[in-house]
Amino acid sequence: MKQLIESWSGRIQPLVWNLLVFAAAIVIGLIIKFIVRAVFGYYKNTKDYSLFRSIITHLSGPLTHFIPLLVLNLMIPLMVVLDKEINELLSRVVEIALIISFAALLVSAINVFEDYMLHAYDLSKADNLKERKIRTQLQFIRRVLATLIIFIAIAVILLSFDNVRKLGAGLLTGVGIGGIIIGFAAQKSLGSFLAGLQIAFTQPIRIDDVLVVEGEWGRVEDITLTYVVLNIWDQRRLILPINYFIEKPFQNWTRNTSEILGTVFLYLDYNTPIDALRQEFEKLLDKTTLWDKRVKVIQVTDAKTNCIEVRVLVSARDSSTAFDLRCYLRENLIKFIRDKHPESLPLNRIVISNPDQSPIESPLLEAPGSHTT
Repeated sequence: MKQLIESWSGRIQPLVWNLLVFAAAIVIGLIIKFIVRAVFGYYKNTKDYSLFRSIITHLSGPLTHFIPLLVLNLMIPLMVVLDKEINELLSRVVEIALIISFAALLVSAINVFEDYMLHAYDLSKADNLKERKIRTQLQFIRRVLATLIIFIAIAVILLSFDNVRKLGAGLLTGVGIGGIIIGFAAQKSLGSFLAGLQIAFTQPIRIDDVLVVEGEWGRVEDITLTYVVLNIWDQRRLILPINYFIEKPFQNWTRNTSEILGTVFLYLDYNTPIDALRQEFEKLLDKTTLWDKRVKVIQVTDAKTNCIEVRVLVSARDSSTAFDLRCYLRENLIKFIRDKHPESLPLNRIVISNPDQSPIESPLLEAPGSHTT
């Protein structure tokens, strides 16, 4: 076979032969690439998750240039040497392009693995604590691996040049002093990286956790190597440095579970029939699916000058449901009091003193805290 190729290359002009080898390598690479796409592409349009669909989605781009470059690199020895420098330059260019393409392929392969993990650990479950743990670690590890692959690819490309290798050997003698200087210069960056590493494995926060930070309520949307994105309830985004969650206090409402207690306070008159109010409260809970059937308490928690404080305590499966449940109970209990027991609404009373008669109490339908002259 080798003798046949050499005989063909001897009959054709060297430049034309090299162009033919180059074109043949590209064509063969594209054919292999299209065959691979055809094998996996059958599953691309499926609605449900498919490993083949994920592979063709993420690896299609890198394979477009990786396979032709790989075939070309294998066929370079078949080319006729026109000039030693030109041949070395071509080999170096193909080698560098192949390294870059392979690095892109590895990064895309990480995305395929991430797709599989996202499918296996779905956040749409009611109790998704384990899923949020895995996703938080996975997101951090994916970014670290992608960054590491890029740095290694750059290092391999640079080390392929003799001058750079000699420069690197010289720099190793000053690595101690250089390391100290770089450490001081990149102190904040290294601190952010270590904070991200700590968050990924100790997990004070996770993806989709409900937090109260800087007086804002929202869910953790993204955790990067340097900052955290909080999706506020009104669709704003709060961006915080990742060190914030190591150095400052904050509220995490889903640290161990998403279940939460919610309160409703009612300020009513002393004439309020608490037993009737309690019965209506239980009827309202039986009619709604917002209550998770764990906690239901209604109590008089304070007695003020002109009214009593009634606290309604209920439980819900998560904070969003608890907010809706509180609004539901507040609206319907107020409606019940207004329609069935209007005398229970807060009243201000005054006493009119008369020397010849006993004091007369006169209720005034006024808001608490108003003054009568």
